Amino acid sequence: MRRLYLRIYLALLASLAVFALAAGFLWRQFADTGIVRPATKIAAVLAQNSLPPAQAPLAAQQAALERLAAGLRADVTLFGADDTAQAWVGDALPPPGAERSESGWLRRHAGAPTWGLKLADGRWLVARVPRTRRHPAWGLFYTLAMLALGVGVGAYPVVRRLTRRLENLQAGVESLGAGDFAARVKVEGGDEVARLAESFNRAAARIEQLVAAHKTLLANASHELRTPLTRIRMALELMKGGAEPKRKLQLEQDIAELDALIDEILLASRLDAVQAREADEEVDLLALAAEECARYEGAELHGEPVALRGDPRLLRRMLRNLLENAARHGAPPVDVRVGRGARGVEIAVCDRGPGVPEADRERVFEPFFRRSGGGERAGAGLGLALVRQIARRHGGEARCIAHEGGGSCFVAELT
Repeated sequence: MRRLYLRIYLALLASLAVFALAAGFLWRQFADTGIVRPATKIAAVLAQNSLPPAQAPLAAQQAALERLAAGLRADVTLFGADDTAQAWVGDALPPPGAERSESGWLRRHAGAPTWGLKLADGRWLVARVPRTRRHPAWGLFYTLAMLALGVGVGAYPVVRRLTRRLENLQAGVESLGAGDFAARVKVEGGDEVARLAESFNRAAARIEQLVAAHKTLLANASHELRTPLTRIRMALELMKGGAEPKRKLQLEQDIAELDALIDEILLASRLDAVQAREADEEVDLLALAAEECARYEGAELHGEPVALRGDPRLLRRMLRNLLENAARHGAPPVDVRVGRGARGVEIAVCDRGPGVPEADRERVFEPFFRRSGGGERAGAGLGLALVRQIARRHGGEARCIAHEGGGSCFVAELT
């Protein structure tokens, strides 16, 4: 049986059947005790008061027994203390047996249900329901059977609804595995299955986002790599007749640009794939910023010594990318500030360039974002995208704001 809902449903029905059988067995085993015993004692006392003493003539006992059994439509026999029949109505019944010491059902009597009452003077009053009458146990059996049937019918839609949600989740997983990254499942209820569906949807959304980002990255990277490669190819053609120092320098710069772009692509892919920091140590951000500012002409550093636990290699790359972005798109001087902010440590790199329009201040952090009509200086490449990734890797965020007096400020908040 491969269907989960059938397994659960049959397990429920089996549990009900076991419960019904156990209830019937316990009722049969303990029918003589519990609430039945007080009723048995009352019936024995009433029968004792209605019958003459054991020493009374048999005719008197017979007459009393007939009065007692009038209207019962049952076989009734009165036995003495020595198990001899003293009077009976209907068919004579066998004695209860020497092994029986208390009132109750006489199970060794074959046929219709037989009940024995032990009187206070040691006599026994044995009564048997006629065979045409139904055994009292059948009423309990029918009741339990109807209850089991009702629970079984009512449980089926509940079980089916639960397993249908699992089947929907399975279909979503199969669709995702088949390449449909937009596959989602409907979240129903608030139980564990609903939380599992929510987790699947979050995972599917993350996978879709990563796949889309990598597709965009590769598509844009192929376009960006084509430009320096084309220049290198043209330079090589021109160098066949003689290599000018200027062209050799330009070729070296193109090769360096290509190498840097490949390095950024590899770093971006590694940051997407590995969530934990590769290194975690105490870093002096002011000293790190001073080392990077020394590489760029016109970079002015201000701030205070600030220590932060992080990956020094990634933090150095973040500062370098911010400075290269300011040098490429702005105008000197470039103002670099390091200090503490409201949310932790802040690194701000501000330039005097044309600035970034407010509508593009969030999009400049997208890989290879290029503003329309901006020419060669309008491309963001991967530098700012890596800045945001590194800032988030250190528990912070990166944003772009307007700079007083013109230009833009790129602020990285780290915690």
